[in-house]
Amino acid sequence: MHPLQCVLQVQRSLGWGPLASVSWLTLRMCRAHSSLSSTMCPSPERQEDGARKDFSSRLAAGPTFQHFLKSASAPQEKLSSEVEDPPPYLTMDELLGRQRKVYLETYGCQMNVNDTEIAWSILQKSGYLRTSNLQEADVILLVTCSIREKAEQTIWNRLHQLKALKTRRPRSRVPLRIGILGCMAERLKEEILNREKMVDILAGPDAYRDLPRLLAVAESGQQAANVLLSLDETYADVMPVQTSASATSAFVSIMRGCDNMCSYCIVPFTRGRERSRPIASILEEVKKLSEQVLQLIHERDNICKQIHLPAQSGSSRVLEAMRRGYSREAYVELVHHIRESIPGVSLSSDFIAGFCGETEEDHVQTVSLLREVQYNMGFLFAYSMRQKTRAYHRLKDDVPEEVKLRRLEELITIFREEATKANQTSVGCTQLVLVEGLSKRSATDLCGRNDGNLKVIFPDAEMEDVNNPGLRVRAQPGDYVLVKITSASSQTLRGHVLCRTTLRDSSAYC
Repeated sequence: MHPLQCVLQVQRSLGWGPLASVSWLTLRMCRAHSSLSSTMCPSPERQEDGARKDFSSRLAAGPTFQHFLKSASAPQEKLSSEVEDPPPYLTMDELLGRQRKVYLETYGCQMNVNDTEIAWSILQKSGYLRTSNLQEADVILLVTCSIREKAEQTIWNRLHQLKALKTRRPRSRVPLRIGILGCMAERLKEEILNREKMVDILAGPDAYRDLPRLLAVAESGQQAANVLLSLDETYADVMPVQTSASATSAFVSIMRGCDNMCSYCIVPFTRGRERSRPIASILEEVKKLSEQVLQLIHERDNICKQIHLPAQSGSSRVLEAMRRGYSREAYVELVHHIRESIPGVSLSSDFIAGFCGETEEDHVQTVSLLREVQYNMGFLFAYSMRQKTRAYHRLKDDVPEEVKLRRLEELITIFREEATKANQTSVGCTQLVLVEGLSKRSATDLCGRNDGNLKVIFPDAEMEDVNNPGLRVRAQPGDYVLVKITSASSQTLRGHVLCRTTLRDSSAYC
């Protein structure tokens, strides 16, 4: 995803592209008729100034974001008469889950987490039950990632493990069905069906509505697949069902697909063209989430001061080869603008080590960008070429594997050093923390997130409740607490808890 994507979208919607084209055509006409009087063809400078004034006036009089929010109406529930008829070879009864138990495993990015919640919402309405016990599952669905070769290899390995489970299935039980969902299903459809005969169903990112039918077909012993990509599927009318009932936060997907066509990226080929959800459906989902998860959202909206700003490389030459659409200089300028606009913002990023043609000097520039920006969080990977991408057809994967891994290790080391420095600025500060639950590494500690979406670890101890003076309480998932930060690493902050508070009351302390 481009860091400048939102800006570019606004430019297109406001008509900058057509305006620029008109100016260019006019300029060519002027040059072609240079013998004519200058009064008949204004200078490029005057044209540009006039165009800028015209655009400014249109922009000032145009609609704002609030205009779109006000005009958005709540999504309408589907009428029972609108439910599609089943295929002629299946009955409505055959499409029902009949309380068979589904086990879901999610791999990859946050979009896959959202896809899992969408898939489960659809299956739940068809009569399937959810289980967290692999051994008692009747259906096992893997929501897969294809962004790197390593991600796909993880799925191949998992399928070999599940093959033994399927083979040992007692005949007294219904046959175990295994499905591959998401990007890997889209990219390797024939190979999965032919290589792994034990895979029963394939469903691409735009085919989750078809899961009940695919499973019904699989019941007859046939393999079933739907990997058709859509130009308009956003699942706007499907309310995702959170897979973790105790979660204290949620992600809301506002768009699907991608049009950017970065030369290394498989996403446009596995998730299709870019399309946005209707604003009304987004607002409706946020409203429902606020009623289910976030107990204090009614008091005051809380938006984390954290922005994910993928860089991928610190070299303008490599960025051009990647077709990222921006230079290093433009990226750094955007970082400065963000930090001026949002003091204390937390930045995260993505980086690729060893892209096609990357030289040692290119690598050094990426190292210097890491030091200059000082990211709070980072996701760094060695490049692996993906079929169908522009890089696969036009570029050469010419950086040796050992060089990729060495550069990756250097980037990870530099990132951790700089992230530690950035996070240590919080030591001595009191921060508002949303409690998520027990720490994974200690049963005596709690874990939460601060306003920059950073992990904060603190002892599970009694504390004062600011709304009930004299009352001693222990923090629960979903509570807001004030934590005095005492130490920091590249990944987490540590501190001691002061009191339980609310969004409204916390401003007096932070």
